[in-house]
Amino acid sequence: MKKNTISTYVNPVGSMRVLSSREVSRLHDTSQTGLYQLFRQCALAVLNGEQSGDDAEALMRSFHDFDIQIKQEHRGLKLELMNAPATAFVEGHLILGVRENLFSVLRDILYVATHITDDPGFDISSSTDITHQAFEILRNANAFIAKQLPNIVVCWGGHSISRPEYEYTKKVGYQLGLRGFNICTGCGPGAMKGPMKGAYIGHAKQRVKQGRFIGLSEPGIIAAESPNPIVNELVIMPDIEKRLEAFVRLGHGIIVFPGGAGTCEEILYILGILLHPANKDMPMPLVFTGPASAKGYFEHIDRFINNTLGKEAQAHYQIIIDNPEKVGETMRKGLDKVTRFRRKHGDAYYFNWLLKIDKEFQLPFIPSHQNMTNLELSQDLPTHQLAANIRRLMSGIVSGNIKEEGVNRIRKHGPYKLSGSPALMDQVDQLLTAFIQQSRMKLPGSVYTPCYEIVR
Repeated sequence: MKKNTISTYVNPVGSMRVLSSREVSRLHDTSQTGLYQLFRQCALAVLNGEQSGDDAEALMRSFHDFDIQIKQEHRGLKLELMNAPATAFVEGHLILGVRENLFSVLRDILYVATHITDDPGFDISSSTDITHQAFEILRNANAFIAKQLPNIVVCWGGHSISRPEYEYTKKVGYQLGLRGFNICTGCGPGAMKGPMKGAYIGHAKQRVKQGRFIGLSEPGIIAAESPNPIVNELVIMPDIEKRLEAFVRLGHGIIVFPGGAGTCEEILYILGILLHPANKDMPMPLVFTGPASAKGYFEHIDRFINNTLGKEAQAHYQIIIDNPEKVGETMRKGLDKVTRFRRKHGDAYYFNWLLKIDKEFQLPFIPSHQNMTNLELSQDLPTHQLAANIRRLMSGIVSGNIKEEGVNRIRKHGPYKLSGSPALMDQVDQLLTAFIQQSRMKLPGSVYTPCYEIVR
């Protein structure tokens, strides 16, 4: 079916108005090490944000003739868009929010390539240097407000949630907005969009004129979770691990809505970090919440955590069902504790330097079939290390479900073969089966074919 498209030129917004000839060359480089394909894919995802879908490959096929080029002129730069999705335009003019996000993509891709990846001063095996990389990317994106008290609430959850669950996320977001909180999500649809919409209304009632709706994405997932229209600060991190670190160092509290393997990955990430002995006294309000219809989902999650990571992990979160106001009150009290802790220890309000994150949670995990098979999945491991490995397992499943590279691996080599201690793998199997039965692995209406097989 022919898609409605528009071809036009777009002027920059923000501070990025000129590029060097070297930067332009890198953006036009179509080789394997060039930035062209990455820039094109991320730009198309931003332009297609009004449409639902979680298949990056299908998006690229639908707009196979889409192209984007840098036009360097004596007065600055322009972007030439060819055959771009018409839904990103109003009467031929690119929607301002889409235009801002488009240049955020350009900013972050170039910065990571020229100041992070190519910088020999960063030791990619050093935990400290990895944290500094995340810091530098966020700082370059102007994500830090130095003197603002802790008020950024990270909201995690699925992109394929049901309508009642989506409406609930808006109600929670409304309560957060009434309390003046800013929202940070993975920037996509579903549970990433709802809290922002709700908070926007709360901000309007409280006359909050500069509300922040921060979206953190990464190249492998942006096409499957295109930035929603509410996002007014988009940051593209280079990989999922730095994206997760950005969430927990930039945010001050976390709310988890229903989701699938990706949401489970996020839960295991934060629990694994909080279980580290060095973070024993670190305040990080963590709430799992959903409408009454999601009670069974959180019972599955809670049971899985108890049977794999134990009661110590359960002590780090609170489950609140069908009570948005209580979620807002709980987060308010939690952020007050965060403020007192940061003030007492002299830590920055805008970036959590004191949080200890081991390399197991920082080093990029490539979900090849060999790496997935070699994952050590045993309850004999230290609890925070077990959480790291199950997190990697979930990350691989997300890749096999929706990321273009992962989908291609599954198509070529078949499903991942997963193995580990029998009791642990039974728990993993039960949880993933519940996700499938609840249609949490793909968008509603899609037929899900598992990208994994548990070997016993």
